[in-house]
Amino acid sequence: CGFASKNQYLFGRVSMKIKLIPGDSAGTVTAFYMNSDTDNVRDELDFEFLGNRSGQPYTVQTNLYAHRKGDREQRVNLWFDPSAAFHTYSILWNHHHVVFSVDDVPIWVYKNNEVRGIPYPKSQPMGVYSTLWEADDWATRGGLEKIDWSKAPFYAYYIAFDIEGCSVPGPAACASNPSNWWESPAYQELDALQARRYNWVRMNHLIYDYCSDKSGYPVPPCECYAGI
Repeated sequence: CGFASKNQYLFGRVSMKIKLIPGDSAGTVTAFYMNSDTDNVRDELDFEFLGNRSGQPYTVQTNLYAHRKGDREQRVNLWFDPSAAFHTYSILWNHHHVVFSVDDVPIWVYKNNEVRGIPYPKSQPMGVYSTLWEADDWATRGGLEKIDWSKAPFYAYYIAFDIEGCSVPGPAACASNPSNWWESPAYQELDALQARRYNWVRMNHLIYDYCSDKSGYPVPPCECYAGI
């Protein structure tokens, strides 16, 4: 099941307050994402909340597809119970970077490094989607924990959807307009507080980073090199 925005957008910020499935949600995935809805050269920006057995931390997986290239998964154990109350999940997308945030705490930053030949989503508008689906072949402990259908139905709750961006179709010059607030210098890089929060998440709550996965990526992807 799921829902989608009526419009597509090219750059901006989208956010939603979500309260995730309580109790035993193992094997489920609640996703909140942007997608270009194109078959061949897909762009996508993903939050995927991986269900758990009661009492275990809730994990959020982020991923990004640029020009069809994906497999950039990172996983963070949330530092609160996201099924007990609403929390804000947001994606900032501009010409400089994509920032995934939880309650204004950045958990992943993907920079625009097109000058180094690294794909970056910048030409295809994307719609906003959310879905709740069964993925017990991989979602919880790599598929070891299956859905307990006696706990169904499974509910996630949503309020306060907000998006500010360039709607497509719309003014053709919007996406390239440097006067858009999300393109301003304040949003081109993390400020000092955001950087400290980002480092705190990476040090204390990051449990998987494709850049550190030597078995999956014997040669690290270009964007993983230091300084990029």
